[in-house]
Amino acid sequence: MTPVLGPLPAGPPAGDGAAPGVLAVALVSEHASPLATLGGVDAGGQNVHVAALAGALADRGHRVTVYTRRDGPGLPDRVTLREGVEVHHVPAGPPEPVPKDRLLPYMEEFGQHLARMWRARTPDVAHSHYWMSGLASLRAARELDLPLLHTYHALGTVKRRHQRLADTSPPERIGCETEVGLGCDRVVATCRDEVAELLRMGVPADRIGVVPCGVDTGRFTPLGPVAPRGPFRYRLLQLGRLVPRKGAEVSVAALARLPGTELVVAGGPPPGRLDGDPHIRRLRALARDTGVADRVRFTGGMDAARVPALLRSADVVLCPADYEPFGIVPLEAMACGRPVVASAVGGQLDTVADPGTGRLVPPGDPEALARAVAALLADPAARRACGAAGRRRVLSRYGWPRIAAATEAAYCEVLDAEHAATRAG
Repeated sequence: MTPVLGPLPAGPPAGDGAAPGVLAVALVSEHASPLATLGGVDAGGQNVHVAALAGALADRGHRVTVYTRRDGPGLPDRVTLREGVEVHHVPAGPPEPVPKDRLLPYMEEFGQHLARMWRARTPDVAHSHYWMSGLASLRAARELDLPLLHTYHALGTVKRRHQRLADTSPPERIGCETEVGLGCDRVVATCRDEVAELLRMGVPADRIGVVPCGVDTGRFTPLGPVAPRGPFRYRLLQLGRLVPRKGAEVSVAALARLPGTELVVAGGPPPGRLDGDPHIRRLRALARDTGVADRVRFTGGMDAARVPALLRSADVVLCPADYEPFGIVPLEAMACGRPVVASAVGGQLDTVADPGTGRLVPPGDPEALARAVAALLADPAARRACGAAGRRRVLSRYGWPRIAAATEAAYCEVLDAEHAATRAG
């Protein structure tokens, strides 16, 4: 089992270890479909993680079914994502987009559907993603005596601590998360900071393992097309869901201290709906008030295929979140050979090596962010060194073949323990 408080595990080399045989794996991701367009309020790192993990497990020979909520009336029951991976749309609640914080009432229906599907086609192991998926999966797994692993992706205790009254999570969230942590066979945490939170929640240490998120090192590379630049000497990029905790306000405020530099903010609603988005309006007002409106560009949500070229166009990638359960963008930036300046929170404490691959700064501090960025912009050699070190770090720790092998190892540990218990009984 992975040490819970030791050094960040790199995972076994891809392909190493005895093959466990073909597993039928059920990945449950109630709101984060692997088919979704990225950059929306509820479409981000979890969608990428689930899609990539499913594909990497299939590459290891396993059969993977992803269960996600049907959020459109025209969606088919099943969609083949790629060879070895099928997406099943679960009818739970109205067949339309529903904010994830309003999905809890539909989780009993979601769990009942899982139980029916798993009774007909029993997986070897289930792996739920996000707390509501865990709640639905736990009830189905208990009914059918199936092994269940769970990845939270974010914890209600952390969200409430940072957002306080702005937290829109259901009041039942923290209690349900504890129920899932105590009821599943293994919690697959994504970073060491999360382990500490889980221990405070009362989840036993021997039930927690660490497997970080991964990145596609074949798609995110330093070589390839580069998105066009503006007329400014330097470009900064902030990429991801456009929600307040991601810290775009900090990036805009920092830009006022960085002359000759443009900031591209990628994410949020489609380009045609930017003008009506309240968060975009607040950011534009801040840009006007700080005198940088002519140096900030909002792209809106974008197709995933365009992201590597956009990353390559940046001199520095910014990840100034108030808190970050893991954070895939730093990995994508490092894989593209770009230095990262990130807030020293959550998973970024593990992924960003300061000063090797970038800089870590206090969250919510535009002046500290600007100082770190200015030092990198003034030193092209340091930027190149950080970019090269970031690429090496990603290749050695975070490639999806390695992450899938470590996840498979966690599945096998749970299955072996279950078989041992059965023999002993």
